[in-house]
Amino acid sequence: MSRKADFPGLVTSSGKPWHYLDSAATAQKPQAVIDAVTKALGVDYATVHRGVYTRSAEMTLGYEAARRRVAQLIGGREDEVVFTRGATEAINLVAYSYPNKGRVLLSTLEHHSNIVPWQLAGWQIDVCPLTPDGKIDLDAAERMLTPEHTMVAFAHVSNVLGSVLDAKRAAELAHSVGAKLLLDGCQAVPRMAVDVAALDCDFYAFSGHKLYGPTGIGALWARGEILDAMPPWQGGGSMIDRVTFEKTTYAPPPQRFEAGTPAIVEAIGLGAACDYVAAIGLDAIHAHEARLVAATREALRGMNDVTLFGPEDAAGIVSFAIRGVHPHDLGTILDEEDVAIRAGHHCAQPLMEHLGVDATARASFGLYSDEDDIAALLRGIERTKRIFG
Repeated sequence: MSRKADFPGLVTSSGKPWHYLDSAATAQKPQAVIDAVTKALGVDYATVHRGVYTRSAEMTLGYEAARRRVAQLIGGREDEVVFTRGATEAINLVAYSYPNKGRVLLSTLEHHSNIVPWQLAGWQIDVCPLTPDGKIDLDAAERMLTPEHTMVAFAHVSNVLGSVLDAKRAAELAHSVGAKLLLDGCQAVPRMAVDVAALDCDFYAFSGHKLYGPTGIGALWARGEILDAMPPWQGGGSMIDRVTFEKTTYAPPPQRFEAGTPAIVEAIGLGAACDYVAAIGLDAIHAHEARLVAATREALRGMNDVTLFGPEDAAGIVSFAIRGVHPHDLGTILDEEDVAIRAGHHCAQPLMEHLGVDATARASFGLYSDEDDIAALLRGIERTKRIFG
């Protein structure tokens, strides 16, 4: 399953295997995506939506086909998919443009991208606690939610703990008080099947670069009737119907929210990434990563000086700390062993405070990860422990 041969980035400059365990930050790119981007930048390149010449029309078809592939991947309609620069921009779009601002319920484990936009846009924030094993406590959320809440915004999968939200129940709780549910799907979409209709959420945001696609592209899915009721966030070309100095009218969604020349090539690359993971199957990817998480946690649990964070059924992510070793030191020593992990607060400082640490070490898997990567990680940890004695 590991598919390492599809990923040219998984070797060092000297040609040795590179044990990349930082997929939660950004995923390596398969050759199919690289080829799609290269072709789009080369013999296919033209602008979209404006040209009357053949290549522009063909590029427009490719760009809109990418939107359709994104919609198919998450079970939505293509006219409900807005291309954004990533999940951060998608959440900002909702925070600023959703017309019924009020109270928003977040959780302790949220990424900064699902905290700061709500603060900047003037929402009143309440924070849902976690269960002892690091999941969003939906029993507490049920007690906290009131009719004053117009939005609930939760991570579908935690970028630090790998804990998976019961999104269907979260939607039921939000809707019971008249609130909408936004899911940050950055860590979910690359590693499990997502169906927005079955989840019954109202907004779903994710980034392309964690889904084996390019940087600078992501998507916001939202129910059509909600998008229809939302005013544009940014103004410029492409998002208009008619412009005069006295009044401007706007295009329907999703174009209303895509001001300016879009990330054409990046969108096509994202479409290729969707095709790539769909051909493998997200259920198979999830099962593969679950086996790697279980094996890693079992090995680390056998080390007395290692603390594991998060639930046993974490999706694709293992966060841990070694007593007496700062995660940055561990990351530096592992790098000497051609092992790449993430070390730090992972853009989740409130969660670090909750855990009582400044930082954690995080190993995160992709569909290309395998047991050799785990073995290299464990060898590096043992070397680090010997160094720090």
